[in-house]
Amino acid sequence: MKVLKSLKSSLLGAAIVLLTAGFVGCSSGPSQEELAQLDALKKEVSSLQKSATTLKDERGSVEKQIAEKNKKLQECEKLKQETKANLDKISK
Repeated sequence: MKVLKSLKSSLLGAAIVLLTAGFVGCSSGPSQEELAQLDALKKEVSSLQKSATTLKDERGSVEKQIAEKNKKLQECEKLKQETKANLDKISK
């Protein structure tokens, strides 16, 4: 009985040591390749953020141009209506 109990304790101890070693081995830190991939991803994110900012600025500029052209179009439409009204007065 003592031998069996001793054997179980030894096997349990060995299993704990192996599992601990396995976990420690798995968490040794990132490799150089993983760090290079992370760095590449960081650069890509930075580039995409700059691109997004540039596109937002361009969008703002285009929206401003559209607003100016719409205002000018409204002014032309108003002038057209006034001219038509004046022509109608002359024709009568």
